[in-house]
Amino acid sequence: MNVQFTRVFLTISFLILVFPWAIAQDGSTLEIRRAGRLEGANGFQRLIGDVMMEHQSSLIYCDSAHFFRETNQARLFGNVRIVDQEDPIKTTSRYAEYDGNTKLAKLRNNVVFTNEETTLYTEYLDYDRQSNIAFYYNDGRVVDSTNVLTSKRGRYEVNLERITFQEDVVLVNPDYTMKTNDLVYMTIPKTAETKGLTNLISKEGNTLDAEKGSFYDTQNKQFRFFEGVVETETSRVKAIELFYDENLAYYEGKDDVRVLNKEREVEIFGDVGKYWEDRKYSLVYGNALVRRYFEQDTLYMTSDSLISQDNKQDSAKFLLAFRSVNLVKSDLSGKADSLVYNYNDSSIQLFKDPVMWNQKSQISSDSMTFYIENENLDRVFLKDNAFIITQDTILNFNQMKGRKMMGYFDAGQINQMDIDGNGESLYFVLEADTMSQGINLTKSATIKLRFKDGAIQKVNYGVKPDGRFIPFQSLNEDNSRLSGFNWRFEERPDMNTVYNWRTIVEIDPDAQNLFNIPEVELRMPTDQEIESELKKRGVRFEIKENEGIKKLENVLND
Repeated sequence: MNVQFTRVFLTISFLILVFPWAIAQDGSTLEIRRAGRLEGANGFQRLIGDVMMEHQSSLIYCDSAHFFRETNQARLFGNVRIVDQEDPIKTTSRYAEYDGNTKLAKLRNNVVFTNEETTLYTEYLDYDRQSNIAFYYNDGRVVDSTNVLTSKRGRYEVNLERITFQEDVVLVNPDYTMKTNDLVYMTIPKTAETKGLTNLISKEGNTLDAEKGSFYDTQNKQFRFFEGVVETETSRVKAIELFYDENLAYYEGKDDVRVLNKEREVEIFGDVGKYWEDRKYSLVYGNALVRRYFEQDTLYMTSDSLISQDNKQDSAKFLLAFRSVNLVKSDLSGKADSLVYNYNDSSIQLFKDPVMWNQKSQISSDSMTFYIENENLDRVFLKDNAFIITQDTILNFNQMKGRKMMGYFDAGQINQMDIDGNGESLYFVLEADTMSQGINLTKSATIKLRFKDGAIQKVNYGVKPDGRFIPFQSLNEDNSRLSGFNWRFEERPDMNTVYNWRTIVEIDPDAQNLFNIPEVELRMPTDQEIESELKKRGVRFEIKENEGIKKLENVLND
């Protein structure tokens, strides 16, 4: 028995001496599984050639390694691979340091971190296997089946399938390029959420910008921007919270919404807005406002809600306004309950107690249509209970009424009015434009009036007019007013009406944009670099200081 025991003891001792890594260790200890050659002792060993180590569920491969048994740490050199046998995680690099106690792997040079379809490339990566989180600090690139993301710094939380990118972040996919400084990317649903300034350019050249972050579903191509602006060749949409579905070409905005139709030069504002780009159909409500841009002027219109349609395939192209309608332009203003602006002929129809003012004229009827040509009021058509009031040079009220009227304007002033049906006119006869002699009161089926500088210059009546003259001394409140007279000039809207209705904060054309920042930072060479370059060229040089400024004087060698 003693002899047999002695043989067993010697065999075990030999194995321990020759193959010390084969001794089973506890779960947190690095274990040596294979090496071509083993050198060292007393707690330090060099593993050379075809090295394989194991730590818990991970296999570690490299060309050579330094193993510090007492501290349970290893330095890995050449073709480093760490393969997790339970999770689909594989990491490669040229060099790594591995701590078996903390389960922290520090990988350097040509690092590739792979998790199924997601691959991270960097030069410096710390992989905390305890929490399953990888960190990089000096440029990294993540590639999956849809997107490529790069940044200066990043954190990959493998269990959550979440990657946080920070500083100089760029997301590229086949349709868009996005830039920001703080982005969280979920690798499974492939969504990107940003904080702060975010800028995006599509392959078609469309831009999407956000001042306070965004949410981007890269697979479904849906965006949500905060204080965002989306701009295409034909439109621009802005809102405090802006949703965009690229597949549906649909926008939805909340708070301070604005939609610009560049082709029509019409911009619509409101609290809430919806816009279908392909149809060029928009719905905006909540203190809605319209700006129609002309070359030298702008038409403003307020209402509770607006509908606009301007699709080329639709014969009807229009803008509808409902409730509390006010119009303001340099040469006219007006108000009504509702309005239709026809894009095709630049006509504006007003309904339900409409009133329009043009300089010293007031025009009202049950419904009216006026036309704008070359940025100026060209003509107006009044239907049912048409009534026009103009003030002469001494502020008398000249009045015209009838069933229908057509008025014509020149340089913003009324110069002709044709009354058709139940026509009545009342105008003051002046002496030297300073004294009233009386009024001409006439009734006729048709009346044609000509104006000069806002005053009646000539009147033509139809068949059998019924007229009379009332001298100045016989005038009173009753005989100097036609039935239905109502002077409402105090209701005339102006720009204060527009400002009180909605405050417009203009878009800053010089707002910061990350695409405007140069990719390469240029710097001036130092004096030492200049000297070195001159030496290479065979130039003798001296550096002199003159009045606190360094100057470099160069002289060619003989």
